[in-house]
Amino acid sequence: MTPSTPPGPSAAGPASEDLLRRLVPQVLGALVRRYGHFDAAEDAVQEALLAAARQWPEEGRPRNPRGWLIRVASRRLTDQLRSEDARRRREETAAALTPRDEFVAPPPGEGRAPAEDDTLALLFLCCSADLPAAGRIALTLRAVGGLTTAEIARALLVPEATMAQRISRAKRRIKTSPSPFRTSEREQGREQEREQQGKQERQRAARLADVLHVLYLIFNEGYTASSGRDLQRADLAAEAIRLTRAVHALLPDDGEVAGLLALMLLTDARRAARTGPDGSLIPLAEQDRTLWDRAAVTEGVDLVSDALTRTPLGPYQLRAAIAAVHDEAASDEDTDWAEILALYEVLIRLVPGPVERLGHAVAVAMVHGPRRALDLLAALDDDDHLAGHHRLEAVRAHLLEKAGDRAAARPAYAKAAGLTLSAPERRYLRSRAARIPE
Repeated sequence: MTPSTPPGPSAAGPASEDLLRRLVPQVLGALVRRYGHFDAAEDAVQEALLAAARQWPEEGRPRNPRGWLIRVASRRLTDQLRSEDARRRREETAAALTPRDEFVAPPPGEGRAPAEDDTLALLFLCCSADLPAAGRIALTLRAVGGLTTAEIARALLVPEATMAQRISRAKRRIKTSPSPFRTSEREQGREQEREQQGKQERQRAARLADVLHVLYLIFNEGYTASSGRDLQRADLAAEAIRLTRAVHALLPDDGEVAGLLALMLLTDARRAARTGPDGSLIPLAEQDRTLWDRAAVTEGVDLVSDALTRTPLGPYQLRAAIAAVHDEAASDEDTDWAEILALYEVLIRLVPGPVERLGHAVAVAMVHGPRRALDLLAALDDDDHLAGHHRLEAVRAHLLEKAGDRAAARPAYAKAAGLTLSAPERRYLRSRAARIPE
């Protein structure tokens, strides 16, 4: 039996909850790599988490929590597979319990670590080309990021019911596919081989793009939580950075991987200055820049500078370059908004999405004035993804206040406060509204 720590604060409470949340993707990745059966593996992991919640407070946390969870979840999964119509499905169950050639993992246990990070493996598995793009992203955010369906829906700017359907469809696709994570066999003949290689390269590129998109969304949820009492979920942001570092180590010459890692580092560098002692939100313009992590800023600037000089230009590199201009400014007044606007002009040509256009409007306001930017926001009111989102209303309120239209700014701040589910953002927006007289 694994030695345990004595019951007490280390065995229960918020610390253990945070640990379990971090371990979920690693445990799920280990089970999926060994057994397949994604849906059943997810259920087994949930049962293992319930067992931990019951046993750890009384018996103490095991010295190897990850190994404990893998062992318990494996037992639950094998029991479940063996009980499913044993007479009719005996051969199928036996095959399912045999590790797959492509993703062989060591037997689950407490004394051995897998040769590669199970979370990273799970990340690429969820982004399989056998799943539709929307399903890949949603399923990965759920399995790897540990986000709820509501959080994923807000991150992707779609209704929660739509997101629930996407996740359910992705799980059904995995369940009904005879081999959901296998790459197709190479066809015979040179021409067919070249065709197949081209197809696989396109699939790998699409999978990598989804991986980067998912990591970006996980980081954003960690940097600014879409709901809850805390502005930030530092553990989630740190996990996104860790996984992106792992992808960068695998693909050191990919400019967009480097750009995403740089963007995360340059953004996360400001974390300590974003909240006050009471957890209140402090906007970028008012932050104490001496609290910024200068080592992270330097690393991020070096990464994006190198990528921009030797790799094709991409959206993550441009976003990182914008973040670098902010981080290298000694104060808010010293920020080179003209350069930021120029970078946004290039970005919205590459990615004319609503979030990118919203950032572009802010840069326009800083260079050409708020009235011109308000005209740009009016066009976003018709965007199905951003219309009614609290960030659009918050930016509108800020620009109205800068334009001197305080009578319109006050209700705009109040409307934005009513739309966000983040308590710190709600308090900040209400305080901005309260500072404007009726």
